[in-house]
Amino acid sequence: SQNDFIREWLPWRTEYLNVILEGEQLAKGGICEQCCQAEGSIRCMSWTGVHAWCGPCAVKAHRNLPFHKVQRWNGTHYQATSLMDLGFLWHVGHGGGPCPQAQENPNPEESGFVSGEGPPNYRRSSQSQMTIVHTEGIFTHEVSWCSCPGSDPIDLHISLLRERLFPASISKPKTAFTFEVLNHFLIDALECKTSAMSFYQKLKRFTNNAFPDRVPDRYRELMRVSRLWRDLKHRKWFGFGHDTELDPGEGGLALFCPACPQPGINLPPDWKAQCDSNTVTRKYVIDGNFTAQHMKMNKPEMDVSLSDGKGYMVSEIPYQSHLQQSVDNKERSTCSNHRAINAANINKSNLRSTGIGATACAWHGCFAPHSVVDFQKGERYMNTDYSIRNALSYHSENITTALVIYDVGCQWSVNFRSQVKSSSSLFLPSGLEIIPAVGKFHLAAHKLSCFPRYSLNFVKGAGHLDGEILETLWAPFNKISPTARSMTQAHRQEVYDDHMRDSNWKKLVGIVPSLLKKYKTSNKCLEDMNQAYEQLNAVLDPNKVARWELDVLKAEADRGEALDIYLQEVKTSEKRQRLSSRIEKFHSTGQAFLKGLEMDGAFIPQDDPAFCAQEDQEKEDGEFWEDDDTVLEAPDEEVQELASELMSIWMPSSIGAAKLMEIGLHDLLKEEMELRIGQANDCLDQLRTDLGSKAMLYRQNFRTANSTREGTRTKKEIQKVVVRINKHVRSYQRARKAILRLDLNDNIGEKFKEIQPDDLAVSKEVTEENRFGQGVSKMAWFWMVDGEQNLLNGDSGGLMEECE
Repeated sequence: SQNDFIREWLPWRTEYLNVILEGEQLAKGGICEQCCQAEGSIRCMSWTGVHAWCGPCAVKAHRNLPFHKVQRWNGTHYQATSLMDLGFLWHVGHGGGPCPQAQENPNPEESGFVSGEGPPNYRRSSQSQMTIVHTEGIFTHEVSWCSCPGSDPIDLHISLLRERLFPASISKPKTAFTFEVLNHFLIDALECKTSAMSFYQKLKRFTNNAFPDRVPDRYRELMRVSRLWRDLKHRKWFGFGHDTELDPGEGGLALFCPACPQPGINLPPDWKAQCDSNTVTRKYVIDGNFTAQHMKMNKPEMDVSLSDGKGYMVSEIPYQSHLQQSVDNKERSTCSNHRAINAANINKSNLRSTGIGATACAWHGCFAPHSVVDFQKGERYMNTDYSIRNALSYHSENITTALVIYDVGCQWSVNFRSQVKSSSSLFLPSGLEIIPAVGKFHLAAHKLSCFPRYSLNFVKGAGHLDGEILETLWAPFNKISPTARSMTQAHRQEVYDDHMRDSNWKKLVGIVPSLLKKYKTSNKCLEDMNQAYEQLNAVLDPNKVARWELDVLKAEADRGEALDIYLQEVKTSEKRQRLSSRIEKFHSTGQAFLKGLEMDGAFIPQDDPAFCAQEDQEKEDGEFWEDDDTVLEAPDEEVQELASELMSIWMPSSIGAAKLMEIGLHDLLKEEMELRIGQANDCLDQLRTDLGSKAMLYRQNFRTANSTREGTRTKKEIQKVVVRINKHVRSYQRARKAILRLDLNDNIGEKFKEIQPDDLAVSKEVTEENRFGQGVSKMAWFWMVDGEQNLLNGDSGGLMEECE
C-alpha cells in the first residue's frame, strides 16, 4: 500500500535531505567543464546532473535550448539569472545560426556567440526584444531577425510560427507563445478545468516565485492566442487543413458516438437487409443544465466567432430566427410539478442565457453535434425542440425509429409533432417514428399513470438503459461554468464545444473496455434473472402466462393506452372487501394465539416469553428477532419451580430424529413432522398476507395522506402489521428448526429456507411501480414455493387474480 512505501522511505529521509543540500554547493569546484579554464559559475536547473560553465560556454551549450533556467554563483549561493543576461541572442531562421546577409556587427560580443562561431564578416541584423511564454515560465530574449533577400518585416509573425512560436499579434509581434505551452494549457483546461488566469499565475510563479508581480503580464494575450490555437488544432484534426476551400459545416468539427448506428459511417451498405429494425435505432436523452449561465455582453456587436455552429452548440443566427418564429404558450405541466417546465417563466434580467440544453446518445453518453442550445427563460419546449430536431437529423438517413428520453417526455411528446409541422425551422426525416420515454430516476417523480406509457422497461430494444447519463456529464461542466459565465458569447461557445468534444473523445478511446465490462456484467445479471424468472414461471398457470404474453406483444405494437395493462389498479370494492376479510381473519387468529384463548375446541398456548418480551422493540423497517438457541437444562432441585406458563413444552423434535428412531418412536416423529410442515405453511401464508397488507397501507394510505395526522395514523397501523409479521417469522423459525431436527435426509428442509431481513421488505412492485432499479429486482423465495401454486392460481381469492 501507499503507507508501506512511505514507511520504507522514512529511514532515508535525512539522507535524501543531505543529497539535496549537496546540490546547492558550488559545482565542479568552480571550474568550467567546457573550456576547463574560466570560472564555472553558471549552472542549469533544467539539465539533469551537475554542470558548471563560464558565461560564453553556457550560451554555446544552450544555443538550441533557450527555455532553460540558469543560475550564477555569487560567492555564497546560486542566484537566478537569464540566458539573455549572459549574452544569448536568438537567431530566427537558419537553424538557430546567424543570418548570412546580416550587417557587420561592430561589437561581436553582443551577439552572444564566441569568437569564430559566426560567419566571416558577420553583420548585425535587425534585433528586437521579445517576451516568450513557455511551460517553464516567462522568458525575455533578444531576437535577431533574418535579413535574407525576400524576407519581409511584415512577415515576422510567420518567421516566429516556423520556429514553433505562436505570435500574439500580426504586426510587430512583441510576445509569442510556444506550441508546447499552448498544448499544456488546453489539456489543463480540459482535464483539470484550469482557467486561463490560474494557468498564467502558475507560470508566473515558475518564473519568480518570490516576486511574481515583476513578471510580464501576458494574461490577455494568452486568452486570445489560446482561442486561435484551439481553432487551428481542430481544423487540422478534422482534415480541413489540407483542403482550405472546404467549410466544416454544421457540426463539422465535432466527434460523435462510434457505436451508435450511423449510415454511411459505421454501418455496411446493405444494413437494412442484415440488421433488425429494433437494432438500428437512435436513442437520445435530452436534459438541461441551469448552472451554465451566461451574462449579457456590453458590446455584443464586437464579438468575433471562430467556429459558430461547427461544434456542438448550434449556430446563433438560425437559432435566434427559430425562437422569434416560435410561439411560447407557457403551458403548465399537467403531470407532477416539474421544475423544468414551471421554471420556464423565470426570467433573469442580467443573464443572456439561464442555462443550456443538450442532446446526447443515451447508450454511451456522447453529445450530439450541433444540438446544444441556450435557454432564455428556463427550459422551454421551443428550445428543446430545436435541439432534438438537430440530433435526429444528424447522420440518420433511413433510420425509421428513434427513442427520445426526456425528464418531461410525457408533456413534451403531446405537441411535438404539431410544433414541427407549424414551424418553418423544424423538420424531421420522413417516416421517422419517435418513442418518448422518461428516465428511470425522474419517472419516480411523475404521476402513476406515466409509468406504463413512458417507462423504459416497456420499450422494446431499450435494453438496460436508465436514461440519466446526461446527469453524469454535467458534473465536470459545472466546474467551468463560473469561468464561462462572463466570457464573450463566441469564446464561451468555443470553450463548451471543446469540453464536449473532449468528453466524446474520452468516450471513444475507452468504449471497448467499457462495453466489455458492461457485457460481462449483463451476462451475469441475465443468468440470475433468468433463474428467478423460471422459478416464478414454474408456479404460475401456463394458460394465464400465455394470455399475458399476447397482451405484452399487443401493448408493444400499439403502445399508448395499450401499455396501461402494466398499471396495477385496485378499484373493485369486492376485491378490497375480500382482502380486508382475509387480513381481519389473520388478525383475530394472531390475537387468540397471543392471549392463549380456546378456538374451535383447541387450546392455543402462549408464545414463548423470551420472544414476546421483544415485541416493543420491533422496528418499522421489518426487522425481526431470531429465536433464542439457549439449551434448556433441567432445573436444580433447590431452585423453585417455574410457573407453568413459563415452562417449555418438550416435543419429539427436542430429542432429535436419530434418538426417536433408536427408541422406536417413529409414529411420533411422523406426526410432529406433519404438524410442523402445516405450521410452517400457515406461517408463510400469514406472512404473505401481512406483507401485502403492509404494501397496500403504504400505497393507498401513507402515500396519499393529505395531513400529518392521517400519515401518523397510517404509520401506527403499519407498525401493528410489522409486529404481526415478526411474530409469523419467529413462529416459522421454530417450525423450521424442528423440521430440520426431524428430517434425516434434509429433503423437506430444502423447501423451507431461512427468512432474511431483506425478504420482509415491502413489495416495490405495489408501492413504487416507477422506481429506479427494477431490472435486477427479485421476489422473495416464499412467494414461489410449491405450496403457493394454488394460492397464486386459485379461482377465488388467488393472488394472481388480485393483480388482474
